[in-house]
Formats: sequence, structure tokens, C-alpha cells
Amino acid sequence: MNILVEKVRELEQSNLNKIINDRLGEFESFKTKSEDDWFSELCFCILTANAKQKTGEAIQNQISAEGFKTLSQETLANLIKLNKHRFHNTKAKYIVKAREFANIKTIVKDIPEIEARNFLVENISGIGMKEASHFLRNTGGKSLAILDRHILRLLEEHQIIEKPKKLSADVYKEIESKFTQLASRLRMSPAKLDLFLWYMQTGEVLK
Repeated sequence: MNILVEKVRELEQSNLNKIINDRLGEFESFKTKSEDDWFSELCFCILTANAKQKTGEAIQNQISAEGFKTLSQETLANLIKLNKHRFHNTKAKYIVKAREFANIKTIVKDIPEIEARNFLVENISGIGMKEASHFLRNTGGKSLAILDRHILRLLEEHQIIEKPKKLSADVYKEIESKFTQLASRLRMSPAKLDLFLWYMQTGEVLK
């Protein structure tokens, strides 16, 4: 862990810190955005499960917030397929089903992040622990870990965890606890640490 701490501290002294703080500011500003924008972000997180983040963002930009709420399942599937997403039919089905929670901002914005994540995982098809954490971070949350394959690999490389064969909810929480300890040692939020570690693995600061 010590080596990873030093690497992050070194990056924190660079121009990257401002880039990451700006990105966090964008997430924070989401709290003032509309229900449609929040639902669009939820659909983005549905799309990024088992797919590249850039693919999900490209689809989100093409469909638009209004489209996620109004387009037929068949049309959604075709648009998703155009972006070479392997699970276009399943994702379209999940998005249509999620319309039951089109007022997701009202549902989760005033409850603790842990409770909000539990609600998302339990009620929205296609949303697991990682995707729920991702959604809440992108809409201004700061306390949850987004344990995708890049982050898990980096934690394993620095002998903080053993990469699990299956990321169950209980295992997710165990690793998240170690991730949170690392963030605390660095005196930064898990949301900020995620962006630093993501950059270390990919060279990018994405949403």
C-alpha cells in the first residue's frame, strides 16, 4: 500500500490534481440537474456494465435524455447495436424497464449513499454494486468505490487485495473497505481516489 500511496501523492502534486478536481466539480453540479438528466445518467451506467465506458457515453450522446424515456425497445436496441455493443437487446430491455424509476433523482438524492446504492441494486435490472456506485458518484456522491477491472487490477498489483474470482456484494464491500482506508490515508474522498487510480491505469480522466 505504501508504494501506491506515494504514487498517488506524487500525482496529486501535478496538473492532474486540477483536472480531477474540475471533474469532481462537474459531478457535484449534477445535483442541480433535472430528473431527465439523472435518468439519462442511470441509463449510461446500465450501458457501461460489461462494456467500455466510451461506448456507453457514445450511446448516451446519440440517444439523448428524452430518447431514453420515449423510444421503443426495438429502436433503442438498434441504436445501441450501431455502437457495437454486444448486449443491445438486453440493454434496451433494461432501459425500458428502468422507466418505472424515471424520477430516480427524487428517490435517491436525499438518502445516504449506502441506502441509495442498495435501492438501485435491488430495484433496477442491469445495475449491480459497481454500476450503482458509478451512478451515485457521477451525480455528486463521494463515499463509494467503483470497483471495475482497472481498479481491481491495480489494487492487486500493489498487494492490497487478491483479485476475486467473483465479485459478490459481500466481497465488493470487503474490498471497498480497503479502498476507503486507502482514501482516508491519502486524506481524499473515495470518488477522488477512483479518478487518480483510473488515470494510473488508463491515462484518462473520464466520467
